[in-house]
Amino acid sequence: MEINVKDARSRLSSLLDRVELGDEVIILRRGKEVARLVPPEGEGKPLPSLKEFRASIRIIGEPLIDTVIQERQEERY
Repeated sequence: MEINVKDARSRLSSLLDRVELGDEVIILRRGKEVARLVPPEGEGKPLPSLKEFRASIRIIGEPLIDTVIQERQEERY
């Protein structure tokens, strides 16, 4: 799709939606190409789920908040 600069300014959001769907948008100034909006190369692979990892974490000792409060109280006196 080709579009001039003035129209691109007023329709940027819809142009980005089209690019997101895989289209390429060419922006023209006085009939000459000045820019291209293209989707990023490769989608990249999604990050793995951390659900199992989080479930495997076991807390040992007292909660950190208790330690922080205790240390602050000891420092004050």
